[in-house]
Amino acid sequence: MRRLRHWYGAGPLNLLALAACFALAGYAATRLLTYEPARVIVWFIGAAVVHDLVLFPLYSTADTAVQAAASHPRDNPKAEPARPGINYVRFPAFVSAVLFLVWFPLILQRPDTYKATTALDPARFMPHWLLITAGLFAASALAYAVVHTHRRRSQTLRRRRRHGRTRVHLRRSGGES
Repeated sequence: MRRLRHWYGAGPLNLLALAACFALAGYAATRLLTYEPARVIVWFIGAAVVHDLVLFPLYSTADTAVQAAASHPRDNPKAEPARPGINYVRFPAFVSAVLFLVWFPLILQRPDTYKATTALDPARFMPHWLLITAGLFAASALAYAVVHTHRRRSQTLRRRRRHGRTRVHLRRSGGES
């Protein structure tokens, strides 16, 4: 067991989960490749190229800009800036972007055949995506407010306890006036 952990870097449960994920991905790939393999391969290559050459630089630049806007240099400009709320913006933005990336043809009402095939109106996707995005940002803001309020209360409580201990110590030593 130690040899496996040392060689692999994680436990056997992690290896089993990874193997199951690869098996599921392989099964999905065989199902996709049975109908139109050329289109699927072109789509995968195009997705990899678009992600690596367009999307990754785009969202890396956006994240760097948000971090720079959210940073507040304290007394020491070389110190790591405090970014308490950056992940509360990252998460809903990421989920919203993934949903848009998956459903953008329907959100932008591109396919003409969708309504004929499913008998559903594609006009409903844009408001639903906007509502989901607003809900994600609202839930994230609420989570930030709860965590920030709890953190502030616990810091205040710690300060009060520290101050109370100092007074007790001074009373015992007879140094308080």
